[in-house]
Amino acid sequence: MNRSVTRDKFYKYIQELQETITKGLEDIDGKAKFQEDLWKRPEGGGGRTRVIENGAVFEKGGVNISAVHGALPESMQNYFGVKDADFFACGLSLVLHPKNPMVPTVHANWRYFEMYDKAGNIVDQWFGGGQDLTPYYLFDEDATHFHSVCKKACDAHHQDFYTQFKKKCDDYFWNTHRNEARGVGGLFFDYCKADGSMDINDWYNFVTEIGNSFLEAYVPIVIKRKNLEYSQSQKDWQEIRRGRYVEFNLVHDKGTLFGLRTNGRIESILMSLPPQVQWRYDHHPEPDSEEERLLKVLAQPKNWIE
Repeated sequence: MNRSVTRDKFYKYIQELQETITKGLEDIDGKAKFQEDLWKRPEGGGGRTRVIENGAVFEKGGVNISAVHGALPESMQNYFGVKDADFFACGLSLVLHPKNPMVPTVHANWRYFEMYDKAGNIVDQWFGGGQDLTPYYLFDEDATHFHSVCKKACDAHHQDFYTQFKKKCDDYFWNTHRNEARGVGGLFFDYCKADGSMDINDWYNFVTEIGNSFLEAYVPIVIKRKNLEYSQSQKDWQEIRRGRYVEFNLVHDKGTLFGLRTNGRIESILMSLPPQVQWRYDHHPEPDSEEERLLKVLAQPKNWIE
């Protein structure tokens, strides 16, 4: 099998990025440390899972990297419309569920995929990823900050990328069975392949710029909100809304489904699920409350940058 320069370069990048992000998050939490779990996939490859739990700031979170390879499972061959293909996939995936309901949950993922014929020649390659914010109590300035950092990173590569990838995020992180957004969005991009305007190295530079922007997008929000007071009813609301997060990941999320279909490591795949969740029957917030305001905003995508 031919090893591409991009494959090795990006895998090295996500290893270094995992170090940077976990160190930055431990510094903010001040109490808990990430526990590392190295694992191997029987069919080929493996990963480095890092999970933080019961911290001063983070109730549960994970920052995981993996690099897996082998024969493309039949279900994925059907999905891509190919026969007898091999694949390589690597990426970093993170989800952080804060303790304080005033701090939003965040998700991010940056990944690279190669497909090979049986002679080992690369027949397709692409990047994907993004980052998105899921608040339980909406501070408009936090959403604006997150989106502003996303736009700045996009603008360094193409003036249309932010608008294009924000819309893809709004479309993707949509709980169709609830007819509402999972959160206030961010960026989502997939199948970023070489074309007339961007070669694969250009896409590498773009995706790594987005990855490098993550801490700048999220950390200031955490610092601003982590010590705010909250009530038990506000904690309950956070856990009710976490239920919608779980629903999206288990019903709609392509990454979760890909992991389950390729015999991925279940503990790492389901790391994204929060530790405490509530599903209350037919629950509705009080009229004119902050909880109701959030739901109104989630009913349709919003432009967060003037």
